Amino acid sequence: MKHLGTKTIETERLILRKFELTDVEDMYNNFANDDNVTRYITWPAHKSIEETKNVVQGYVNDSERDNYYHWCIVLKETNEVIGSIGAPRMFDDLKLFEIGYVIGKRFWNKGIMTEAMKPLLKFFFEEVGVNRIEARHDTKNPGSGKVMVKSGMQIEGILRQAGKNNTGICDSAIYSILKEDYERMNKKIFKA
Repeated sequence: MKHLGTKTIETERLILRKFELTDVEDMYNNFANDDNVTRYITWPAHKSIEETKNVVQGYVNDSERDNYYHWCIVLKETNEVIGSIGAPRMFDDLKLFEIGYVIGKRFWNKGIMTEAMKPLLKFFFEEVGVNRIEARHDTKNPGSGKVMVKSGMQIEGILRQAGKNNTGICDSAIYSILKEDYERMNKKIFKA
């Protein structure tokens, strides 16, 4: 694989870029402080803007590494940070990345996360040289699975009591896409 780090990617409605310290307020207000948004993910809702500032500082520091892939999702129309997406787990020897994402509640059901996911899959397969990309979601959060399917991933199964999030131990649905799947599919699905 050829690690390239968090490169800026643009789509019709979005800019995916590295986090900056100026993103703290948007992150806190748009998604990080909302228990409904963080319910099915692994980090709890932030209790203060200071907590968000510390997290973003970590993102900024980590973004200097070539093997770090974490984007803030900026809505072009308003220039506000509305979510994040990235590869929090990777296995170089398997050429495997796991993708995770979060987006503010008022941006749900608008196709935004799918719009962010597709160009990342393309970037990972075509530029970084990943062979397998996977993602998981709590089975009680089917909306996340819809993003995965719309992005070209297929379900592989349910891992019973194999996950933990802010609701506790949970069943995880696991989805994946292989490079050969990506190459076989109509490339239109991956247009940014």
